[in-house]
This record gives sequence, C-alpha cells and structure tokens, in this order.
Amino acid sequence: MPIAGAFIVPHPPLILPEIGRGEQRGIQKTIDAYREISDEIVGMHPETLVILSPHAAMYRDYFHISPGKKAKGDFSRYGVPELQVEASYDEEFTEALSAMAGIRRIAAGKEGEREPELDHATMIPLRFVQEAFKKANRKDHEIQIVRIGLSGLPFSEHGRFGKCIADTAKKLERRIVMIASGDLSHRLLDRGPYEYAKEGPEYDKQVTAMMAEGRIREFLDFSEDFCEKAGECGHRSFSIMAGALEGIPLASKLLSYEGPFGVGYAVASFQDAYTALAREALTYYIRKGERLEMPCGLPDEMKKQRAGAFVSLKAFGRLRGCIGTIRGVQENVAHEIIENAVSAGLYDPRFYPVKEEELKDIICTVDVLSEAEPIQSKEELDVKRYGVIVSRGNKRGLLLPNLEGVDTVEAQIEIALQKAGIEEEDFDMERFEVVRHY
Repeated sequence: MPIAGAFIVPHPPLILPEIGRGEQRGIQKTIDAYREISDEIVGMHPETLVILSPHAAMYRDYFHISPGKKAKGDFSRYGVPELQVEASYDEEFTEALSAMAGIRRIAAGKEGEREPELDHATMIPLRFVQEAFKKANRKDHEIQIVRIGLSGLPFSEHGRFGKCIADTAKKLERRIVMIASGDLSHRLLDRGPYEYAKEGPEYDKQVTAMMAEGRIREFLDFSEDFCEKAGECGHRSFSIMAGALEGIPLASKLLSYEGPFGVGYAVASFQDAYTALAREALTYYIRKGERLEMPCGLPDEMKKQRAGAFVSLKAFGRLRGCIGTIRGVQENVAHEIIENAVSAGLYDPRFYPVKEEELKDIICTVDVLSEAEPIQSKEELDVKRYGVIVSRGNKRGLLLPNLEGVDTVEAQIEIALQKAGIEEEDFDMERFEVVRHY
C-alpha cells in the first residue's frame, strides 16, 4: 500500500508553549496549520509515521534508520526537561527498508549511532500528531514511527532513497504517512540566527511556490551551493519526500509560510489527487447538500481523460460504500469521481447513508478502469491484475481486481455472477485493468 499522505513541517522549539512562553504567538499561522495537518493525518488512519529528520544522526555517505523497539526524548537543552515525547519504532518496516536499500545499493541501514534519544525535529511534529490522535479519542495515538536521518549524499540519492521507502510500504502493504521535518532558510533577516543573505528569501520564494503547485520533483534539481548559501535546514528531507511521491498525481496545498524570526517556516500537504477529490466531494455534499465544483489545480489527466471509475469507502477496515461506472459517463474523470463519491456515500443500497460524524473514520480509494475487453475463458483472468464483468442479456455484474478475501478467479466470477443475478451457466465475460489510488 502506498503513501496515504506526506507533509512538510518546521520544527522551531518555541512553537511549543512550554518553551515559547508567549513568543510562539508570533508564528500563530504556523501553529494553526500544524494542527490542521495533524487532524488530516488522524483522518488518514496511518499505521506508521515515517519521519525524516535533519537532526537525527547524519552521516556523509549513509542514511541512518533508527533501530530498536522504542525511544524517547525531552527538551532539556531548551530549559524544559519535564517536557517529554516517546514513541515505538516499527521494527518490521525498519528491517524491510534496510534490506531493500541494500538490494538497490543505497547506503542506508541501522548501523552506526543507536540514538537513544529522539531529536527535536522528530519530537515536535510527533507531539502535534499524538495530541490530535488523543483529541479524536483514537486508541492508536501511540502510533509507530520510522525515524530516518539525512546524509551528505547528493539530492538525487535522497530521491532514490525516498522511492525505496514508498516501495517498502507497498511491499508490506503498510499504510504510511511521511513527515518531512525541516525549516527553510535561516538567513532571512540580519537579526535571525545567521546573518542575512540574498539567497535566503529567494530560496524560500522558490520552494514555497513549488509546494503550492506540487512541483516537488524540482527539489532534486537544486544547486547544493545555492542551498548552502541560503542556510536552509530541510532540503534533504524534502528531497527524500519528492522521491517517495514520484509518479503520484498530487493534490498539494501550502497551508502557511512565515519568517518573523529570520527563519522560514512552511507547512504543506501532499495527497493523491484522486482520493483527495473523492473525500472532498463526499464531505462537501454531506455538509452543504450540493455537488462540488471541479477544483482548480487538478492534474491534466483528470480534466482531459474520460474513463469509468469506482469510489470505495471503508471504515474500521470494513466496506462502507462502493459505487462506480464501467465506462466514463461524465465529461472527465474528475467529474466521474465527484459523482461516484457522493453515490458511494449516500446511495449504495447495501448501506445507510454516511453521516457527517462518520467522515473522520472514512478511507477513500479510487479505481480508474481501462477499456474492457471480451474474453472466452477464466484462464484469461488473473484475480490480482484483472477485474471481471459478467453479463447475460440486460444483467451485468462487475468485480474489481485485487480485493481482500477474493483469492481465486473462480471466487471472483462467482461473486460477479451473484451481483448480476445471473444463475445460468451461459454468460459472457470481459476483463479490465485498473489504476488504484489510495
């Protein structure tokens, strides 16, 4: 299972009221944005948080993945030793990621410093997220993490490692959220932590535009000399994230940017554009009783392509609604998703309509269908790769591929026949492929 969402966040210790002692109000927009994305993360129901930290152990030519069962840290160096954060590590993910990196000849693993304590660039986002889980009364607020340090290797190598993280999540079928912890330039003002440099504001201008427009692949193309002159903190975190999200059509949002203390603080979110649209469409209709207008900034493929699409809703691991179209009936895929998301939530006859208070528990997936092609026998099917359409006269039934609990072609066909109400042995079959968005 791929990445449910990815977020760029800063890590100024003064953002915590116990440390800021009122000074944190100078970055209130950042605090509000942090809380907003933390609530979003809760709604994504991640099994693991992957946190990319500039202040974990850093090596010149090696990515360090923190080992062990759990870790904790405190803010003693900021005068508040009683302020503590702790977390459990996802050991299975750590092992799998280390192994995959080795196979791909990426210098990464658990060797080196054991890091008994969490660093502040890990603890600050983790504290916001843990508080959001507690506020939502979710028992899984003690979510597992994978903590990864950066390296002195080129940005391109950070991108390659990011792809390795995404592929590990897919291999393990682990639903993850990625947090790229990092401040922007530290050279925005003469009164900042470092003296002013013209590259500072220019860096922040470029990267915040990229965040807003979803052009994150461009993080890998920056000059390291320019980044050094800008005094940035998080570019290598962002580069890992860019590699992990490669190939995913993104819905991106820059929630806030501030730099009143001479350091740039940005909060941005990145999600699969297809599932983000489905969730937005369902939420909008339930709250306002109106169809969502097609948002601006969608990928061209969603605006220009016509295709059938199924929107599936799950809550607590169980199906909560699924409606779709075999072929495109709307002007484009975006409108197809908007219509089918509303139908899945409110008009699937197997379920009562989704209520507003349930939205926080709903996970959306979107399947975009290829053109169906006729087949003559079940030997032409593959339950993981192909969906099936069965038909006889006016009766027709469809089943998507790669569904949990449907492990054989025979079972796939039988369920499709039941859905169609076909009892005769003589029926036609078609197969199709899907691109599944999580």
